[in-house]
Amino acid sequence: MNEFQLKYGTNPNQKPARIYMQGDAELPVEILNGKPGYINFLDAFNSWQLVRDLKKALGLPAAASFKHVSPAGAAIGLPLDDTLRAMYHVAPDAVLSPLACAYARARGADRMSSFGDWIALSDVCDLATARLIQHEVSDGIIAPGYDADALEVLKSKKKGNYNIVAIDPAYEPAKLETRTVFGVTFEQGRQDLDISEQTMLQNIVTKNKEISPEQRRDLIISLIVLKYTQSNSVCYVQDGQTIGVGAGQQSRVHCTRLAGQKADNWQLRHMPKVLELPFRPDITKPNRDNAIDVYIGDTPEDVIGDGVWAETFTEQPAPLSAAEKRAWLDQVTGVSLGSDAFFPFGDNIERARRSGVTAIVQPGGSIRDQQVIDTCDRYGIAMAFCGIRLFHH
Repeated sequence: MNEFQLKYGTNPNQKPARIYMQGDAELPVEILNGKPGYINFLDAFNSWQLVRDLKKALGLPAAASFKHVSPAGAAIGLPLDDTLRAMYHVAPDAVLSPLACAYARARGADRMSSFGDWIALSDVCDLATARLIQHEVSDGIIAPGYDADALEVLKSKKKGNYNIVAIDPAYEPAKLETRTVFGVTFEQGRQDLDISEQTMLQNIVTKNKEISPEQRRDLIISLIVLKYTQSNSVCYVQDGQTIGVGAGQQSRVHCTRLAGQKADNWQLRHMPKVLELPFRPDITKPNRDNAIDVYIGDTPEDVIGDGVWAETFTEQPAPLSAAEKRAWLDQVTGVSLGSDAFFPFGDNIERARRSGVTAIVQPGGSIRDQQVIDTCDRYGIAMAFCGIRLFHH
């Protein structure tokens, strides 16, 4: 297949639309089910590159949850403990493959943002992973292949219209890429930068130069995620998964705050008071996620107030005070943070440390680098300069 006709482009009024290959080359994808759209394919090709890079760098199955050409979550296939299973709506007795664990983590990182996502898997989709996907609201999936039983499960989604795409894992695009904007053609070298500990974490510029193997892994995850996230972007990572991605912000500190709030929400979801919320049995997972987000936010009365709590819960939950939240977050440590460009001021570090960040990687190169280093030194944070920017547009 050399081309695939699309219903429309980014918006319904943008017609005609298609994806195609120049010359006689074949598309590197096969559409196994559904009819993916323009934005679906943008998400598919970006997310596939992300999980492919994670698998190559770290040697474990990887998954990503994409929305609007940026990752809502990404992870490698580390096991889930009982708390994460509860947070991610995974049954305690569910048998999970490493790939299924990667998907559960990627989807669970920011479940509000992942609603209606595009999924990417680094490995052939197995039945355990398909069974998790089966019960989530999602637009489609890309993977290098599908086990027969997994494919049947996925085909049952969305009344048989779920978008399922297989990609040739050996496909490599040309070194030069082009796109047209306002009738003008742009050309550049493809972003094929190798991201590894050897290429990115050798220049530690702070007094504290101790970065654990786990945090080195997480810093590499953050940089690979940033490589495929709309800029400006920062990424918080812990235990092999993103916990807060801030994308497309004009101000870097606003990006750090946005991603930091997402990371804080992920931490607060671990609290027993949150895990034990008495949901009514008829409340769906998306509605549970929405209620949890409101409960740990600034207006919990919107879901636990006297006139509304019975719509969601079997009994009225006690509020979660600001002091309780702050006390929980103050014990968080070991979080890693990556930035796609230099931090221009130490205020980014001040915000990051409040979310438990103890290791950072960023390009460096600001005229205020020393101020940023001094701020890290004040809190004992280790920081590496990777020396290269990772903008993505």
